[in-house]
Amino acid sequence: MTFEQWLAAEAARRDLLGLTRRLVEADQAAPLVDLAGNDYLDLARDARVIAAAVAATERFGAGARASRLVSGTLSVHTELERALADFTGFGSALVFSTGYHANLSAVSALADRETLVVSDAHVHASLIDACRLSRAAVRVVPHNDVEAIDRALAENGASRALVVIESVYSVLGDAAPLTEVVDVCQRHGAVLVVDEAHALGVAGLGGRALCHHDGLAGRPDVVATVTLSKSLGAQGGAVLCAPAVRDHLINQARPFIYDTGLAPAAAGAALAALRIIAAEPERVTRVGQAAAALAEACRVPRPAAAVLSVPMPGPQEAVAAVAAAAERGVRIGCFRPPSTPDGSSRLRFTAHAELSHDDLDLAAQVLHEVLK
Repeated sequence: MTFEQWLAAEAARRDLLGLTRRLVEADQAAPLVDLAGNDYLDLARDARVIAAAVAATERFGAGARASRLVSGTLSVHTELERALADFTGFGSALVFSTGYHANLSAVSALADRETLVVSDAHVHASLIDACRLSRAAVRVVPHNDVEAIDRALAENGASRALVVIESVYSVLGDAAPLTEVVDVCQRHGAVLVVDEAHALGVAGLGGRALCHHDGLAGRPDVVATVTLSKSLGAQGGAVLCAPAVRDHLINQARPFIYDTGLAPAAAGAALAALRIIAAEPERVTRVGQAAAALAEACRVPRPAAAVLSVPMPGPQEAVAAVAAAAERGVRIGCFRPPSTPDGSSRLRFTAHAELSHDDLDLAAQVLHEVLK
């Protein structure tokens, strides 16, 4: 089989299974009530955030121009890192060009061949890739199964152990039992890595995420990762950790060492967004209210943050539901294999701070029709 034949066969297979994905220019599409994006606090187009991005570009340039270990570290990076650490309660922070890189770095730099990594079955693809890159022994445990984590650590023959979870899961929208997991980690001397991408800005006190809420922030054996592209409306990611961990990542994390620094515009925008969240906690409250309304409309439990998930019979049905909702004025998302860790297809909705009562009424009506 030639390369061209293989590509054609793969495309035909995806079409047959209803798994073909295509890029659509959202700004060219008809305006819809957006329940698909991750701009939870509606800050990506906030005039103050945009102005901060422009100001950072004018001061520092369009790009950081080099690795942060060469000449790519800028004062806006340092300022953003201090603000993130202060807001979330961690001792320090390190920003990256993407949230994917933050996850790759946190795991691959803290684990090696002498480490056991215990990973929840539902972690994000970036964490799965990070586990592979670490070259550690990896044991995948059932979703939110604290006893399974305990057993895996008890049977550990490696010299060190890392437990990898999310505080709010990106597909199901449910929360991890953080305090129980950290107790197990402490009992076995394991380090806990928590992806807070879907918690920062929408969960915990004033959006400070769940590590802060559950008293884990600032612990030397807890490392958190966040994205700047969801609640902060910008681009990039960060690792929140003890200063000693930050120093280790600067020296050992390949996605940090060999990548150009976070673009100044993204850093400036994220910094402005973080200040807005701190000054306007009512935004976080509005997201929770919108999430509750959407959950009632879908007849699913209220989510831990802003993500709601409804299972569908298969990928074709999920795609059809997305199209039907769009025809009625509402944009929703769908996850299909391999994006869903349990192999099922799901509709995915996200709550936003600026959804009006009319938006929510329309969304409830459309979701009821589509799901029926």
